[in-house]
Amino acid sequence: MSDLSRRTVAVLTTTGFEDAEISRVKHAVEEAGGRVLIVAPEDSPVIGKRGTSYDPDMLSGEADAASFSALLLPGGVSNADRLRTDAAAVDLVRGMVAAGKPVAAICHGAWILTDADAVQGRTLTSSPSLKTDLVNAGADWVDEAVHVDAGEGAGKPLLITSRTKADLEPFIEAVITHVGA
Repeated sequence: MSDLSRRTVAVLTTTGFEDAEISRVKHAVEEAGGRVLIVAPEDSPVIGKRGTSYDPDMLSGEADAASFSALLLPGGVSNADRLRTDAAAVDLVRGMVAAGKPVAAICHGAWILTDADAVQGRTLTSSPSLKTDLVNAGADWVDEAVHVDAGEGAGKPLLITSRTKADLEPFIEAVITHVGA
């Protein structure tokens, strides 16, 4: 297992996230020695579709890409849709991409990548319902449990994407491996 000590992973989320897509990844990152911070648009608990609740450690308007080693974008349709309308959340994603830092998105979490102009010429996967949006934004979409796109050229972020919570095991493995690299 990779060592994630000295690594801080931001989880950008709001209410409506897919519970396991945060809890299981968060647990794995912490088990590998990493730190996980919940970043949300508002200073109130974020609640998952199945009742898991987290208090935000930081607001999206206060978050700076320089503070994080990687970014996790969990799914949940309402979660992903709400985040796309939060300018600070989109700015955080853009900042992570501009800094060339790893971004891991699962299920509908990849949706905000279109708003952050982060998919042009990249290959990724997602919930199949996002395929058209991602392709229209310039991505090559693949139907794989997990896809890692290292990009080409300096400053391109590592994009780690997965389809659904059914693919959590290979997604978590890819996150731990590549964030710890």
